[in-house]
Amino acid sequence: MSGLAIRHLENLRRRDFVAGSALIDGRWIAGEQRGIVVDPATGEEIAEVASCSAADMNLAIAAAERSFASWRDLLPVRRGEVLRSWASLMLDHSEELAILVTSEQGKPLAEARHEIAYGAGFLEWFAAEGERAYGETIPSHKLGSLLHVRMQPIGVAAAITPWNFPVAMITRKAGAALAAGCPIIVKPAPETPLSALALARLAAEAGVPRGVLQVLVGKPVELSTPLLRDVRIRALSFTGSTEVGRLLLEGAADTVKKVSLELGGHAPFIIFDDVDLEKAVKGAMAAKFATSGQDCLAANRIYVQKSIYGAFVEAFAGAIGQLKVGHGLESATDIGPMTKLSVANKCLSQIDDAVKKGARVFSANQGAGLGPNFVPPTLLSDVTEDMLVAQDETFGPVAAVLPFESEEEVIGRANANEMGLAGYVYTDSLRRALRLSERIECGMLGINTASFTGPPIPFGGWKQSGLGREGSRHGLAEYMQFKYVCFGDLAN
Repeated sequence: MSGLAIRHLENLRRRDFVAGSALIDGRWIAGEQRGIVVDPATGEEIAEVASCSAADMNLAIAAAERSFASWRDLLPVRRGEVLRSWASLMLDHSEELAILVTSEQGKPLAEARHEIAYGAGFLEWFAAEGERAYGETIPSHKLGSLLHVRMQPIGVAAAITPWNFPVAMITRKAGAALAAGCPIIVKPAPETPLSALALARLAAEAGVPRGVLQVLVGKPVELSTPLLRDVRIRALSFTGSTEVGRLLLEGAADTVKKVSLELGGHAPFIIFDDVDLEKAVKGAMAAKFATSGQDCLAANRIYVQKSIYGAFVEAFAGAIGQLKVGHGLESATDIGPMTKLSVANKCLSQIDDAVKKGARVFSANQGAGLGPNFVPPTLLSDVTEDMLVAQDETFGPVAAVLPFESEEEVIGRANANEMGLAGYVYTDSLRRALRLSERIECGMLGINTASFTGPPIPFGGWKQSGLGREGSRHGLAEYMQFKYVCFGDLAN
């Protein structure tokens, strides 16, 4: 496993993908300071990147402001052509991008490949959606007047993106902003800068003008502070923890920015006794262990009706036992390392807490000796609501299973948490599915499916899981503002 990522990176067709230079005002900046990128599976240094300063960010903001008018005035179809070209280049270099993602983030290579295609899909979607930023005509309440509403780009935008989906979260934000006519500055997570900088190179090659898309890597607080304080930044999009989201929302208040936040999740996965057991197990596996569990949509609380509880736990444990733990670049790997040691430690602390409070534990017993970032896929059964795993987002391959008796009971328990990003319901009763689709408090709900995301859907949460939406026409609107215009005195 040692040196595996380095060997793959050395064999990349595009050696400039690991150059590690930031993109500021159309120039590639090596930077006076350099940051280190490590392979989370081994802890080995795999690359160096520019570590930008607040002064660099100020230069980027000025460049974005200068570029705004010309990009805004470009016809939407022309902006769409640039986005489609960017998406095409992503797909042309999909294998290299996937290797970058796995090397710095840790997810299995098959999942990284899927992320590249998923990310390119947002560019293609918004390329077309930008041509449909329709306004409206209002029947006038004033004699001799014509009333209409326009949708106009809000101005310079900024995106702060996470490490769990380092490609898709950039294209989902940047695709919408660019299609709307807004320049955007991207600050990727310091753990996963290589894929972000590679995307920036492809964007430049696709024809994105200088200053319209810029990518700066560096210390989060140092780079985010200018974004929050500068009035020229009109919109801010962030994906990450609720704790950081609160701080960004507070920091953006002084300049009254338009803020969209995709924050933490704690998804309930509810299984009723009328559903096919095999289908429920398959869905729970997909909802829990994708991206090695490091997914805001991951099923955190798996509620199973008591009459099938024992059978489900047995079948679920058997499926978990088949998962292969290893380096993401090894073809057989299902579960890679946690990207950050703190995530692995949180998983282990939740397991310890649950066991002390009476949970039964089944572990695939893999990952021992591979390194501190590895967490074996683990099933905790007989979980109760007072355990940490039932209260806090896990963000790792630890599945908590809780029994329930009635529909009314499980709805109350599912809604008791302050997170409300996603939920899952498995039932063969259409009436029950409709009732729960109304009553579960979350922004997205999958009925008898663990797969429901994509460019056309409005991605986002309720309560403390965030504000605003990404993807869909609603995602485009996050980077636009309404202008009401009244033409009067038309009778003369």
